Amino acid sequence: MNKTLERMLNHEELTREETKDILIGITRSEYPPEQITALLTGLQMRGVTVDELLGFRDGILETGVPVPLDCERYVDVVGTGGDRKNTFNISTTACFVIAGAGYKVAKHGNYSATSTSGASNVMARHGIKFTDDIGKLNRSLSECGIVYLHAQLFARAMKFVGPIRKSLSFPTCFNLLGPIVNPAKPQCQLLGVATLDQMRLYNNVYRKIGIDYAIVNSTDGYDEISLTSDFKVATNSYERVFSPEDIGLHHARPEELVAGATEEEAAQIFDSVLNNTSLPAQKEIVVANAAFGIQVLERGSKGIDECIAIARESLDSGRALKTFRRFVELNS
Repeated sequence: MNKTLERMLNHEELTREETKDILIGITRSEYPPEQITALLTGLQMRGVTVDELLGFRDGILETGVPVPLDCERYVDVVGTGGDRKNTFNISTTACFVIAGAGYKVAKHGNYSATSTSGASNVMARHGIKFTDDIGKLNRSLSECGIVYLHAQLFARAMKFVGPIRKSLSFPTCFNLLGPIVNPAKPQCQLLGVATLDQMRLYNNVYRKIGIDYAIVNSTDGYDEISLTSDFKVATNSYERVFSPEDIGLHHARPEELVAGATEEEAAQIFDSVLNNTSLPAQKEIVVANAAFGIQVLERGSKGIDECIAIARESLDSGRALKTFRRFVELNS
């Protein structure tokens, strides 16, 4: 590690294999906390490279719990977090809309770090019991089209850096790993990012991983399609800036996205969208995000207008709600 730190001081980049080995070494307690702190600080100061990030990803997946699912194609919908907008559970709600439309979803998530309610918060609020039992996970995917993977059960390496990350007053490259360490290794992903720099980074990451993807960023800093502004989408095949009107939807106000002050309030918004009793803006935001996830699953063969119609019908018909209720039955 001392040699690695010397290279960092000389502004040298590490290879994918080197950062993988470092991650594995961290799980074996081979380095004192001071050296890990120095490494993470150095990477944050100069910016992590694509290969460095992929190496950490490789190490986390190799030392974690794999999830072999009995399905060839499924999507994960996730945000990087950290935009500090305290939005309701948009990605999680969109997952049930996608599953309600007949597609398969492997949602990877955790408790919230910066907002009122993360994916695991809203799941737990509805009585979901997190599990790493592969049989139960495959039954959920088979019978209701969606499975939930609580990150703490699978990414065992993260606990080794948890205390160090908490002691630092700034984010590290480990904050970027959440979206790319889904243990089911989905072939499709819709990712929301808070900045265009992150969009460029993940664009290159996904190209190296070799999956179908869409990365979205709202120009006013939301790590999802917020409809509060124009938003950019980068996929395997195109990059484009959309306005809400371009996709037949309306502008939303920031206050319409807020999760509230408590987990209970956030869960009530989640429920209201699935029950089709939410604010119109809340429904449209979920429909927009679900639609781009559907487009990824369809490999871009369907236009976004058609995908929006599919997502909207999933909600209007009650199929998204029916999917969620069956999910709760299977996972409580």
